[in-house]
Amino acid sequence: MKLVKNISQAQIKELPEFKVGDTVKVHQRIKEGSKERVQIFEGLVIARKGGTGVNATFMVRKISYGVGVERIYPIHSPNIVKLEVTKPGKVSRAKLYYVRARQDSQPRFRKNKAKK
Repeated sequence: MKLVKNISQAQIKELPEFKVGDTVKVHQRIKEGSKERVQIFEGLVIARKGGTGVNATFMVRKISYGVGVERIYPIHSPNIVKLEVTKPGKVSRAKLYYVRARQDSQPRFRKNKAKK
């Protein structure tokens, strides 16, 4: 059991603090044949699962050419080169799955009723 714990601790990496609702840039290492490059995926964190352990994951969603794209990343993956929080968010939900159903990204305004 100690061996498993030691291997798990060796795989944990330091990342900046981020939470659901933040807009992040994930710099991911991509291998194509013998070449290697870094690809940036910027979007909204809509879910985190697994706490802070080795198996922890987070889900990022963005709109690309009018189509919603979601990716699930292991937090401690060796393929994640860097993670930047570009815009902190303030939400009151643990999971933002309702964002999938929204058609537009326009803010919602309350309409004032005209008094007669």
